Amino acid sequence: MRRRQILAVCLAVLGLCGIILVCALPMWKVTAFVGANIVTAQVFWEGLWMNCVLQSTAHMQCKAYDSILALTQDLQAARALICGSIAVSVVAIGLFVVGADCTNFYREERLKKTNTGIAAGAVFIVAGVMCLIAVSWSASVIIADFYNPQAVSGRKGELGASIYVGWVAGVLLIVASSDSSDVPDCVCNIMSKSVAVISTNKHLHSHM
Repeated sequence: MRRRQILAVCLAVLGLCGIILVCALPMWKVTAFVGANIVTAQVFWEGLWMNCVLQSTAHMQCKAYDSILALTQDLQAARALICGSIAVSVVAIGLFVVGADCTNFYREERLKKTNTGIAAGAVFIVAGVMCLIAVSWSASVIIADFYNPQAVSGRKGELGASIYVGWVAGVLLIVASSDSSDVPDCVCNIMSKSVAVISTNKHLHSHM
């Protein structure tokens, strides 16, 4: 079980790093614009906190959003969900450390340690789902705009790298939840002990 827990924490840390990258990098939406001359080509990157313009001369300029109102509705929601996912992931990793077999927390209180591991797994799922909702919502908006016949053909955006990284990070956190604790063994042990106590009590009552 310890190997599974080590694997789980590695997946969780990778997922957390991925969400941090998704939050920081302005690569949610990528739009390429090519003018009449290839020299005027530009690539626009949009993120949660800023947008950037890459010129054909490899010169890049980035500008932070002046107000949250400058963001589209999906990016406003994504900003809140991604920041929340980062915070929840940190809490989940903390709970995982407490509930892991290789730590000394609740060493003599097996039930508390098991419950902490279960809580860590649940919180990992919440963090992963929050991330998946954020990137999937933005992806659906980008795809809808791309196939919108009324949109300007030269300025249609495509999915940026942050969307793909977000999908992978969300899945990693959800997968980590399945190995975050040795719940099955603990539950079986508790159930077997409960059955043994019940059978003992019945045996005693039958002899009274």
